[in-house]
Amino acid sequence: MAVQEARQCHDHAGCAESGRAGHRRAVAAFLARRDELAVGEGVPAAVAHSPGASRQWVSEALAQSARAVAAGGRGAGEAWLRSVRSATLGVVWGLVVALLLAQALTAIGAGWTGPRTAGLAAALVLAVPLTFAAHAHRARGGILAPLIGEDNRLSTSRAVAACWLLLAVYVVVFLAVRLATGDIDRVGLGVRHGAGLLTVFALTAAVAVAARRIVWGRVVGKRLQKVPADRPRAADLLCDDDGRAALTDIAYVLASGAVLVLAAVRLGRAPDRLPEVPWALVLLVAVAAAGYLAALCTQGGRPVILSVVRSREAGDLDSAIRTGDDIEIRGAGFVPPGASGPDALTRLVVRVGAVHAHVPLVPVPGGFANPTDSVLTVPLPVDVEPGRVDVWVVTASGVETDRVTIDIVD
Repeated sequence: MAVQEARQCHDHAGCAESGRAGHRRAVAAFLARRDELAVGEGVPAAVAHSPGASRQWVSEALAQSARAVAAGGRGAGEAWLRSVRSATLGVVWGLVVALLLAQALTAIGAGWTGPRTAGLAAALVLAVPLTFAAHAHRARGGILAPLIGEDNRLSTSRAVAACWLLLAVYVVVFLAVRLATGDIDRVGLGVRHGAGLLTVFALTAAVAVAARRIVWGRVVGKRLQKVPADRPRAADLLCDDDGRAALTDIAYVLASGAVLVLAAVRLGRAPDRLPEVPWALVLLVAVAAAGYLAALCTQGGRPVILSVVRSREAGDLDSAIRTGDDIEIRGAGFVPPGASGPDALTRLVVRVGAVHAHVPLVPVPGGFANPTDSVLTVPLPVDVEPGRVDVWVVTASGVETDRVTIDIVD
């Protein structure tokens, strides 16, 4: 239902909100169903007598529901991207109106001056192309489109570089308007005035390019797992893929934002030249950028199997692994950041020789006991022949672990 609502909404913001509301209801229904199955409610009597059969039935039921909820979430995310264009345009033109009001209020008593006219003209020169760009990318979030990465999340490095680009263009247009209107005879465009601004812009642009290259190289090299998000969120700028606050991202955004505000204030105090950015603050941004890139180079990692053992329930005798037993795979990185949702968990696969075994979902109140990031429990398929076989895991991001050989006896 949520998918149908999202597909029918086109550019209408009300329909997009309806799709998101439908998705939230579907998520709430899924969570309620999961908690019911976790305590044994709703399991058919035909399979309730067998622990293995009931576990399989519960896992399949939750997997089907999770796929439907995920499809609704993707549809609601696409509808949100189409509807957010008007919101981004509202922010752009709202800033223009706010600048007009601020200049009108501060002009009381002091009078209207040339820098005020140039400031408004520069804002309009920026707002008009941004409006056309938002219309051209209306299906991808308007002016947010260049800031959205391949994983459907807002990119911190692109957002910081875009802010400095807008400031640099605004400053140049502002000074050009003043020069064209004869408000001033010459402007300070020398290296002495603009070296700091140019350096910071070049630095943030280089960080955006390097960040994309680092992430792409680590994903292709299977050293980083990336799972696409349903839609971009503002929290992506300060958090990792799991939604947890990332110190290096926060430091980079705060340091860059503080220096950006200082540059804007200096432009207001000296509107006849490029704003001077002190080299100490340029170094501050460089240090924050270095920490951000270092974190990108070290985050995540390839999933790894440390051991495979027979899963033993209370009262079972110790024995070798036999066909039909449950095996417990211990390791790390089985659930990559952003893949903790039930739909992503259903995509976990354990390869046992030539047989693909999907990891069953085992619900508990408030979450899932299986699978987890460090332990997977899966029954050995009946098609697996006794002998030495290789076992490895394929995560939701498509990355495979190394193979571990186990012995299966009759």
